[in-house]
Amino acid sequence: MAGSCSLLSVDPEHVSATGRKRSPRSHPSRVTSRVVADTLRTRIDTGVLRPGERLPTQAELAEEFGVERGTVREALRILRVERLLAGSSQGSPATVAVPPGAVGPAAPPQPTMAGLAPRVAAAFAVPHVRVDALCLTSVSLTLAIGEPLRQIHAGGLKPAKIDVRLLLPSRDIALAFPAPVDAADTDLLHRRWLAQRNAQGQVLRHNLLALRTTHGIDVRVRFRALPFTPPLKLYLLNGSEALFAYYTLARRERDIGPEHLALYDAEGTRSMLFAFARGAGERDTEFVSQSRLWFDALWETISSELVLG
Repeated sequence: MAGSCSLLSVDPEHVSATGRKRSPRSHPSRVTSRVVADTLRTRIDTGVLRPGERLPTQAELAEEFGVERGTVREALRILRVERLLAGSSQGSPATVAVPPGAVGPAAPPQPTMAGLAPRVAAAFAVPHVRVDALCLTSVSLTLAIGEPLRQIHAGGLKPAKIDVRLLLPSRDIALAFPAPVDAADTDLLHRRWLAQRNAQGQVLRHNLLALRTTHGIDVRVRFRALPFTPPLKLYLLNGSEALFAYYTLARRERDIGPEHLALYDAEGTRSMLFAFARGAGERDTEFVSQSRLWFDALWETISSELVLG
């Protein structure tokens, strides 16, 4: 019967530039400061608004929610009390606060093992997971993926598809590092690196491909070999984040079998990891895009087939 029910519809005139529904200003608003705060809090909690990212201006928020600026100011005050926002309440827009120890565009760099694992775990929360990595041995990535694998087996994460691509140095090149101080030890050190590269790659591939049987997830893990020693490590997560760290060399002492060697090497798990995110500003967005183009170019041009063995 006509008029007995109504369908929810969105008038294009009342949709914000971000796709969110805006209340028409011609009608009295029932949206309170608490509702605005709850909505913004949800956007922060779900990653729509990232640490360090600027919020829209008070005028833009007032327009989006169909409220007066005083309502927006009170909502922002609530979020500041909860320590979710930083910045002045007047003048420039507030920014999402960076939690202590967080990894994000505005966060300070962290050692790879502190910063990589939480970002990889967050990347596995989407239906189609895409991870690209360029590194020396994949030790850090293998360790970092352990947490999302645990959550998948516990039922907390349920991706439908996982694509992983790794670029690692070729076994046929003379590595720039790790390098022995005494050139006579080059072969021994190269064999040690190659064994580590192959073992870590095999573990990573086995653990991921096992999800096909245990959870019916569509998994693809691919490796290609680089004709050079990468001076940095790069991780691209779902096309939206780029994390990189420099391999910083130092002279170290290592026991390799019965031999005690002096060598120049980098501890990749301790390398300081810098994070960039698409949508967190023009510089970050462009860095993610260029990193993806660089990785794809290496994958499609000068890299070659890599056999773990």
